[in-house]
Amino acid sequence: MEKKSLYKVIFPLVVIAIWEIFSIWLKKPAILPRVESVLIILIHPTQKILGIGNLLESTIVSIVRVICGFFLAVIVALPLGILMGYFKRVREITTTLIELLRPIPPLAWIPLALAWFGLKNFGDLLGIKTYHPILENLQIAMIFIIFIGAFFPILLNTIHGVKGVKIILIESAISLGARDKDILKKVILPSASPSILTGLRMGFGIAWMCVVAAEMLPGSNYGLGYLISHAYDIARIDVVIGGMIIIGIIGVITNTIFELFERKMFKWRAKGY
Repeated sequence: MEKKSLYKVIFPLVVIAIWEIFSIWLKKPAILPRVESVLIILIHPTQKILGIGNLLESTIVSIVRVICGFFLAVIVALPLGILMGYFKRVREITTTLIELLRPIPPLAWIPLALAWFGLKNFGDLLGIKTYHPILENLQIAMIFIIFIGAFFPILLNTIHGVKGVKIILIESAISLGARDKDILKKVILPSASPSILTGLRMGFGIAWMCVVAAEMLPGSNYGLGYLISHAYDIARIDVVIGGMIIIGIIGVITNTIFELFERKMFKWRAKGY
């Protein structure tokens, strides 16, 4: 094993060892449970816990919610970012509003989300009386909070990427008779794609953080956020830590996927082109 890889393994093991020592010394599972009790929850993800389902179901519901909110953010922020980055007039019209809304934390939107959407889910929105349990757990207010969290990183990085396209590339394309559609497809998007991918990566990370808070909203009865909140209320800190570990693992996996994709798609960046 390489020295660098060894360091990556040793540090987490040291943290786990310190955690175990402190939990034995403290003897208060309601404050710091043993490592073993958390591992039991993690290695039995289909086992019912707290009478509200299991870890696997909660994880799946949270992932579906994040994907829905993230997808909505992409289909709104990406075209808007391209327009704002390429057309100065569009940027002038929209910048003030964007800069006004951008600093507002996603969690500050919770009262408005509840006032606007209440406890309605996508099944209610689509007018479907009998629908799949996943639709029942896709509350619109939660998806909206996730959407807000992902929207601004995607938008701002897209604007930055499009604005950063070298003007000589665009002028060369125009001189060769390229139309606006060709310039967008063959010049702007390829040049801006590294920055856009960075925005997608950041947006997904923030969306995943927002889902935990969103699932603590009234009307939620599934998801990792709800599980963590409910476990805290009844002093099951082992379940709280188990849920937190799952959130961290999923975050690492998704970030790694984005990194691998970026490395594969943009090899030319490493060569300094």
